[in-house]
Order: sequence, then C-alpha cells, then structure tokens
Amino acid sequence: MKQSPKDIEESARRITRRGLVLGGAQVAFMSALALRMRYMQVNQADQFRLLAEENRINFRLIPPTRGLIFDRSGQPLAENEQNYRAVIVREDAGDVEAVLARVARIISLSDDDLARVLKEVKRRSAFVPVTIADRLSWEAVAELAVNAPALPGITPEVGLSRRYPMGSDLAHVVGYVGPVSDYDLSKLDDPDPVLQIPRFQIGKSGVESKMETDLRGKAGSKRIEVNAVGRVIRELDRIPGTAGADLQLTIDHGLQNFMQARLAGESAAAVVMDVTDGDILGIASAPGFDPNKFVRGISVADYRDLTDNKYVPLANKTVQGTYPPGSTFKMVTALAALEGGVIQPDETVWCPGHLETGGRRFHCWKRGGHGHVSLNESLQQSCDVYYYEIARRVGIDKIAEMARRLGIGVRHDLPMSAVSTGIAPDKAWKREHRGADWVVGDTLNAAIGQGLVLASPLQLAVMASRVATGNGVAPRLIKSVDGVEQPSGAGTALDINPAHLARVRRGMYSVSNSQRGTGYRSRVVDDTMTMAGKTGTSQVRNITAAERARGVFRNSDLPWERRDHALFVCFAPYDAPRIAVSVVVEHGGGGSTAAAPIARDIVVRALSGELPPLSAYPANQRSKVEEVLKGLDLRTPEPPKNGRTRA
Repeated sequence: MKQSPKDIEESARRITRRGLVLGGAQVAFMSALALRMRYMQVNQADQFRLLAEENRINFRLIPPTRGLIFDRSGQPLAENEQNYRAVIVREDAGDVEAVLARVARIISLSDDDLARVLKEVKRRSAFVPVTIADRLSWEAVAELAVNAPALPGITPEVGLSRRYPMGSDLAHVVGYVGPVSDYDLSKLDDPDPVLQIPRFQIGKSGVESKMETDLRGKAGSKRIEVNAVGRVIRELDRIPGTAGADLQLTIDHGLQNFMQARLAGESAAAVVMDVTDGDILGIASAPGFDPNKFVRGISVADYRDLTDNKYVPLANKTVQGTYPPGSTFKMVTALAALEGGVIQPDETVWCPGHLETGGRRFHCWKRGGHGHVSLNESLQQSCDVYYYEIARRVGIDKIAEMARRLGIGVRHDLPMSAVSTGIAPDKAWKREHRGADWVVGDTLNAAIGQGLVLASPLQLAVMASRVATGNGVAPRLIKSVDGVEQPSGAGTALDINPAHLARVRRGMYSVSNSQRGTGYRSRVVDDTMTMAGKTGTSQVRNITAAERARGVFRNSDLPWERRDHALFVCFAPYDAPRIAVSVVVEHGGGGSTAAAPIARDIVVRALSGELPPLSAYPANQRSKVEEVLKGLDLRTPEPPKNGRTRA
C-alpha cells in the first residue's frame, strides 16, 4: 500500500527521535565508562600498583640475634658463634639423592643424616632451603664452594648458633636451646611467625626456656622478587630485626665451677645465697651434662648414657629434687614451739633414747638417750626426743605455718625448669591429698623432718637465710635485663620474735663450734668466716624392730639406693651473716660426714673469693683438705668468642 506524504513524514520523525534516544544512551554509557576508567587509572592507581607488586614480591622473616647471658661479673655463660652450614633447595637440585651422595663424599654425613634431610626435603616446598649439615669447618665450606658446579642446589651459608663456654657447670641453670618442634608449637596459642623458620632454635630448659621471650628478640624482614613458581630472583630491601635482651645472672661463675667440682662423683646438690639481697651466687646439681651436645644434636648413645645413669644427671636436684629435710628441719619446730609459748629457751626435756605415745615407740638417733637437754643442746647434739616432745605440745598446724614462713612448702619464683613446691604438711593437707586423718605419729615424724615433709635444696637455703637475718629473703637469679636492674630479694622483717631467732642461731653456732656439736669436725677456724650450721640425715627406708634388736645396719653396708640422704645447712659469718648454704648428698649416709665437709669448703670459697686457704681449717685436717682441693677439676673461663663481656 502506497503511503501518503504525510505518513512518510511522520515515520521519519519517529525514527529520528529513536535515533536521538539511542545515540544519547550510547554517549551516556561511553561517558560513564570513560569516567570509571579515569577513576581506576588515576584515583586508584596506587592500590592496583600495590596489588601488582604483591603478585611478584614476597616478604620473608630474618631470624633475630639471640640475647646473651652473663654471670654477675660479666663472664659469658651463653653466647652466639658463627655457624657454617650447607643447605639444599630441591627445585635447583634435580636428583636430590644423587646430589646428597656427592655431598657425602665431601663432608661427613651418616645414614641417619641423609634420611633426615630427605624427609625434610619432601615436607618442604621445592624452593625452601633445607639444612644438610651445620657447624662445618671453613675448609669444608671452601671445598663445597670449589665443587659447586657438580652440586646443583647446594649453598654454603653462615649463621649464628648457641654456645655454652662453661659447659656442664651451668647446664641446669642456663639450660640449652634446640630446634622448634611440633610439640613446642602445640603448646602456644598464637606462635610467633619466626618459629616457623626451619630449624629455628628456642630455649628448651632453664633460663633459656623461661626467659625465651626476652632472649628471642623480634624478627626482621626482607622483600624479595620471585618468579611465577616462587623462586627467588633478587632481594629488594631488608629491615633488620631487634636482637634479644642480654641477661645478667646473679651467679658467680668461679664459685659455681668450684661447687660442681666439689660435688663430683656424688649425686648431690648445693645452693649458695646472699642473705642480704637473696642473690643466688651458686646453684649446683651433680652430676651435670654438656648442654652443647643438645644444641648440636645429641647422639643416641650420649643420650642413653644420661638417661641410664642412676645419678640422673638431667634432673636439676637443686629445685626439682625434694627430700625429707631430716634434722635440718628442727629449727622450724623449735621456732614454732618458742613462738607458740609451749617451751621456754632454758627449759629442758628428758631424753631416755625414745618417746612412747599411742602404743608406739619413737626412737632417738642416740640409743642410750641424751638425758636432760635444753634448746641449745638439742640443736648441738641433734636430740630427736626433744623435738618429739615440743612438737606434741605445739601441734602440726603451727609447725607447718612456721615452715612456710621460713620458705618450705612454698614455690619460689625462679626462671628455672620444674621448680618444686615441696611439702609442709598439716591436717588439712593430709585429708586433701591422702584422704586420711592426721595422727600424733605424723606430728612426731614431721618434727624431725621425716614423714610427709619434703624440701628442695633451694628451700633449705632460703630457710637458712631467713633464720640468719630474720627477714623474708627471697631468692633472685636474674640480676638485670638489658642493663635494667631487677628487684632485690632482701624482703622485710619476718613476724618472728628476734630473741627466739637469736636462740636458734646460737644453737646452730654450737653445732659447728662446740666439741659435742654434730658438725664440729667441719668447723672453720678463721674468725672472719665462722660458720653456724645444722646437720641432717634423712632415712629412705624403715628400720624394723627386729633390725633395732640385732643392731641397725651401717649405711656403708647397704646398697647405695637404700642409704640415708646426707644434709647440711648453714650461714656465715656468724656475727654478720653474708651467705647461706645448703648441701644435699643423695644416699650419702650421715650429714656430718658427707654433707658438712662439702658445705664448709663452699663457705670458705664463697667468702674468700679464691681457692679455700688452708689456714681456715683446723691444723690436723689441713693435709687431707689440701689433697681434696688439689684433686678438684677446676675450669679456667674461656675468652668469649664474640669478644664481649658485660660488667
């Protein structure tokens, strides 16, 4: 049908309008697109540039330098030394087993070493380096470098490793470091990312473990360019980490070495405390072990030697070991009775050699008895019956309260592994832990440091310090952290009558300086170092009535593990106390024969600051003492590897 001119004109107008609308929409769309592109290219340029950089740039952590540990005079106890090592990168090595076989012809690698490396290589990403061997000599590193064309993927590196120049002398105190294990990571809620670095070392025991956060420091970082598969192309920049804090301990390394040497051959422990401020000057557990072996990776044979040793060298007997304190506990019972008003200082108790109560007979160590004994004589001669009687009067609860006041049954806060609380038992304790009521026999046993009472050598040294000063002296091991002095352990005055403390101190003086004293043979004759002490012998077996009837076996006739523990505690000088000492010799027999002579030597060494002078000993003992001192294996401190000391 033929359209009229009017229809044609109307159709043209409609087409024109539609074209204008469509063209406007296209212009609007293109304008919006242009504005968006401008916004993304100009306004958001930095953001997209950063995203692009992140696609090709990685950040990696740089291990921090571990803080050093010094003794009180600035001698290094734990330091860092250069450690040459060889690493392998699986991505570059190709046939890993073949490359390792060639490496084994250059440096010594055992089958166990090779198995460990292969296992680690399979666990890690192809571009992550895995340590093959460390502590290599410079000659070994040079030989690896010379043979580099035949050793694809092998790279010599230099890092830092821990070293303990005092060896076994401070193994239980300083502890040691080792590679982070899965078990270590499992104990942490939010582990530091630096712990994920392969073979990164952390503290495993002692101060190294307890002060780990301070010693570790903060990791640095480096920005590296990587290719599509993550292989490093180049390093762009780095931010160095923050080194760990340096620690200064209260330990005197010379005294510590003397103590370890003096305890050699025994399963024993000794502690020396400064009674004025609580500083631990020496804290030795014997036998010791070489912590450097753990840092390097201890062999199965060496570890078996340690674990199979009946003297248990890995245990820190000074804080972890707890023992019946024996007669060294009698000062606690005496002070509880004096403070409780149940006995007067000059009052005497009759000792016929035993005390009968509840149908049982409790024996004194002296079969025939001591007769009438006063407080001073009871300490001097260590009469058991005296303490049975006064303990029966005062009761266990007051004895336990006094024990805790003097530091027994209290966990002392030291940065050492497995610090024990010990036991100062009372009626409530027995109901809670043994499900039984307290009986009078428990009180009598506790009065002489037997039965349920347990104390560590550290606690015994604290007790002696508090008796010597009348103050609540607390042990301190960390002297300063990065040069910042730590709080003193001097403490404040105890709520104990000074006159009662003086009476007990006088009794301790009689132990060491009166001819009838149990510690008289271990006296010090130098007036500037006069010692006041208390012997102790704690049974580890029950003596039956039949054995008493036929005669008690001597310790020397028994197997080692059935012999009594020997103990001695003391302070010196008597008139102006400076130090307190405790010594425990496991299964050593009598405290007067096994522990007291060791304690005397330690006292003289601590106060003189040098090898004990023979003039401090009774004239008739000097030749024997000289023989003992000459036989000690004393260590001359090694110079620090890094040339640093800290005064």
